[in-house]
Amino acid sequence: MKVVTMNQVPKQGADSPLFTGTVTRQDLLSGDMTKFFNVVIINFGKGVRNKFHTHTSDQVLLVTEGVGIVATEDEEITVTVGDVIHIPAGEKHWHGATKDTEFSHINLIKSDSQTEQLEE
Repeated sequence: MKVVTMNQVPKQGADSPLFTGTVTRQDLLSGDMTKFFNVVIINFGKGVRNKFHTHTSDQVLLVTEGVGIVATEDEEITVTVGDVIHIPAGEKHWHGATKDTEFSHINLIKSDSQTEQLEE
């Protein structure tokens, strides 16, 4: 067994064309622990989101800080600390911070999942 204390995991830059601004990540699992799942905290600055995208596996988000938005082509839902979001494989979506708050969530996804960015 291994226990990870989230606030002791250093934040690293998450530079990617998928994001509209500054984002950091905290990898909660490493090494052999990532054989099946990636578990990462993603921290969005105010108003920052990712662009429309899909994953080849289901994705689960657990909101840990702030207020955010999770959106599909048909709806936008405001989420806050303690909310758990399930996004089925292949669903076109985006998620990120509201314009007034920073936003963090734990991203749980299969290690072999592929992400396809659908928005420039």
